[in-house]
Amino acid sequence: MLHLAPLFALLGLAAASPFEKQAALTDCLSKSGVPINAPGTPDWKLDASPYNLRLNFTPVGIAVPTTTKHVQDTVACAARLGVKANAKCGGHSYGSFGLGGEDGHLTLELDRMNEVILDKETGIARVQGGARLGHVASELYKQGNRGFSHGTCPGVGVGGHALHGGYGVSSHTKGLALDWMVGATVVLANSTVVECSETENPDLFWAIRGAGSSFGVVTEFRFKTFEVPQTVTIFVAALRWGTAERALAGFKAVQEFAADMPTELNMRLFMTPKFINLEGLYYGDKAGLQAAMAPLIAKTNATFQLQQEGGWLDQIKHFGGGLALDQGHPYDYHETFYSSSLYTNALNDTQVEAFVNYWFNYAKSNKRDWYVHIDIHGGKHSAVSKPAPGSASYAHRDYLFMYLFYDRVDKGVFPTTGFGHIQNFVSNITHSLTEDQWGRYINYPDPNLDQATAQTNYWGDNLAKLQALKKQFDPQDVFNYPQGIVPK
Repeated sequence: MLHLAPLFALLGLAAASPFEKQAALTDCLSKSGVPINAPGTPDWKLDASPYNLRLNFTPVGIAVPTTTKHVQDTVACAARLGVKANAKCGGHSYGSFGLGGEDGHLTLELDRMNEVILDKETGIARVQGGARLGHVASELYKQGNRGFSHGTCPGVGVGGHALHGGYGVSSHTKGLALDWMVGATVVLANSTVVECSETENPDLFWAIRGAGSSFGVVTEFRFKTFEVPQTVTIFVAALRWGTAERALAGFKAVQEFAADMPTELNMRLFMTPKFINLEGLYYGDKAGLQAAMAPLIAKTNATFQLQQEGGWLDQIKHFGGGLALDQGHPYDYHETFYSSSLYTNALNDTQVEAFVNYWFNYAKSNKRDWYVHIDIHGGKHSAVSKPAPGSASYAHRDYLFMYLFYDRVDKGVFPTTGFGHIQNFVSNITHSLTEDQWGRYINYPDPNLDQATAQTNYWGDNLAKLQALKKQFDPQDVFNYPQGIVPK
């Protein structure tokens, strides 16, 4: 019976708490040759520090892989010891999901895996899973004047971004980041490495394009690219909606325009306690922007504050919030906030009134540094809406609007009484909608949702298929986090 002793030891260890397994986990990773951060070291403090300081969790370990084999061995150690594992690409998760979303997970810090290689013949870019968006954009432009549609915050990791949608300021024209994905190398929960695409492991490829962090660790993406435009125009137009009546009429005008907005125009409403703007990007010159916007400018009395022609990297730098473009390791940027999101189609008059009334009568009294983005996500001419609804696990292509609700404090602790501000903003819209008339975006998560509600809101009609595929690819839920897909 002596040969059964290691098995019994493992069974006992599997039942222990994650932190009781820390020594065994460290031993497993070290013997496998996986680079790790030792607790208390500067690298540990940096890599364990969340983007959202409101959600500060303690991992049981931090692996720092630089190869696919390192990722395999890390996942194998986690699965063997019954520890949950999560990839952290850029660390920008609003819910700190790269740190597990709770204490006691094993974090795979991928940001040392950031190579970007463009095949100039095919236009296909090979991008390692830990590359940040600013680095990807810089390299693709430098290597061949190419790009693909993605977000503009330079420090966001391509992994979490593209695996759950990848909406950005070019999306109305060019679609989501996941729409440009043509293949991926994935380490599964059983530590095997597989390739996936439309023709190879297509079910896995479908699942990772919308819910990827629940299914594996992507060590390399393949993206098709386009030749970037020579001229784009950044714009900001001020809306002087000083009364609820003006805001009500103005919102309806924006909504009417959004449904038929030209493909070349990318636009959002940007709301704060002090002002509201239209802002975005036009694929073309200033004259083209003015012609495209003319009907809306006339109906809303908006005034252009900025019309700036530039190149591809100029717009990424502009929307990057002043950060240097080519971000890598180390990266140390943080805020303290609570967020939520929403997708809807056009609101009826009653719903618009409820939204505007809450905004003017309640939200404006909140003196914290909050804002709301309402992006023109879909519509008749949107590239987001063109693929078939079931072409990827991203579930909400058919919605006109994507909302981000963001409430932050510039210093100190976010108040425990502060959640209602955002929750009421959302509920004043959703209370008169049925469950199938709205959704939420996992890249703008509401960390206060329970898992069942989160899954339904994020993945809608695709949830049942995703849960079945989760049972196939990760039956033990190794890649668990509090709002991820649960195997069924």
